[in-house]
Amino acid sequence: MTDANLKRWYDYTKTHDHKALWDMLAPDAVFESPVVHTPQVGREITFKYLLGADKVLGGSGFKYVGEWKSENGAVLEFVNELQGIKLNGVDIITSISRTEQSQITVRFRLSKDPDTAAAEVRDRAARVRSRLPEAADEPVI
Repeated sequence: MTDANLKRWYDYTKTHDHKALWDMLAPDAVFESPVVHTPQVGREITFKYLLGADKVLGGSGFKYVGEWKSENGAVLEFVNELQGIKLNGVDIITSISRTEQSQITVRFRLSKDPDTAAAEVRDRAARVRSRLPEAADEPVI
């Protein structure tokens, strides 16, 4: 992953500029997450899922605390706290050798009882579900 592309990602997470996010995504971008049961293919649906993830996981306490880069990707460790839930997770951004395809996976670890945390995450995901495309699979948590 080039430093310029990584800078574009960091800039988006600070500015939340929707046009900048859209411009970063290839037409055949793929969104994958443990919250969504199947890969979501295409710029439009990937864009909507990333906006939803930004609304749920972002906020004033969001910050990156680690970075690991390779030739075709990056792993960015983040932390945040949402209503007493401490989040510590990673954004995994990779470029696959096919023309302009990218995969973005978001995973997070919680420092709370897993059942309680899962219930709270389900509640938050349900609140943003209406912002996702009708054709999108139901989030699986």
